[in-house]
Amino acid sequence: MGGYSSEVNISLNSGHIVCQALDKNKYNVYPIHILKEGWFYVPKTATNIPIDKGDFSFETLEGTIIPDAVFNTVHGTPGEDGYLAAYFELLGIPQTSSGFYEAALSFNKRDCLSVLKNFGVKCANSYYHNQGEPIDVNAVITKVGLPCFVKPNRAGSSFGISKVNTIEAFVPALERAYKEDSEIIIETALVGTEVSVGAYSHYGNIKVFNPTEIVSENDFFDYEAKYEGKSQEITPARISESDTQKVKAETKRIYNLLKMKGVCRSEFIIQDGVPYFIEINTTPGLSSESIIPKQVKDAGMDLGEFFGELIDAVLK
Repeated sequence: MGGYSSEVNISLNSGHIVCQALDKNKYNVYPIHILKEGWFYVPKTATNIPIDKGDFSFETLEGTIIPDAVFNTVHGTPGEDGYLAAYFELLGIPQTSSGFYEAALSFNKRDCLSVLKNFGVKCANSYYHNQGEPIDVNAVITKVGLPCFVKPNRAGSSFGISKVNTIEAFVPALERAYKEDSEIIIETALVGTEVSVGAYSHYGNIKVFNPTEIVSENDFFDYEAKYEGKSQEITPARISESDTQKVKAETKRIYNLLKMKGVCRSEFIIQDGVPYFIEINTTPGLSSESIIPKQVKDAGMDLGEFFGELIDAVLK
């Protein structure tokens, strides 16, 4: 848990939920904080113990521990962009989220959209820009229209995202996005019902949760709406059975196309009965405010049972 991005505290919350929920009669659980200032095993009653990055081992009262498996709840870099997945693969330690290439591809929104569009996945009109390059604001607005969204290409939890309703607000939105990433994506603001759909690999079979409908009090599903109670997250979503089946089928198809594993969460806007893909999260939030735990409950599962399934799947 942790990470090097703006999502560090959200990740720590997710990690604590996993540690609390896992069955202690079945698993020995060790909280590991991956932070800019170092990697540490964080026991309850002692000072932080450094991790040996050579083999991901650490010392305990019982001796040296090398984990049998890693439950990855690091949002952003280095846990969601493939770095940790590559590291653990080199060490031969199984981990619960997607492989390094799949994680890197999906974390880069622009690359992910480019791949999926070629498979016929419906997405919003978009325009890409890199920091320092000249930009013709009028040409961008002509392509994507107003309102539009300006987003960092490689960030999560809605950090740096703006909804732009006027041409005057466009440049400030660029500046805000560039605080999070040197690459940005500008997209048409779709009009419809926003839903979030979790999926996971269950011993080789892909299971898809019921969609969650996002109703934000703000102009869009921003950080405040996600984590500070400024939204309703309704599970199952108040959409037709036809739309439910369409968005679940598209979630499963995208999971397959991108060769994902573990639990992922895909975001869509359903406009005129068509699910438009927005993005996919390969280490989705697991805190009490997060969507996946609510979908797990809706499916009649206990969080500890669900987390245990993810661990058992990679151990087998």
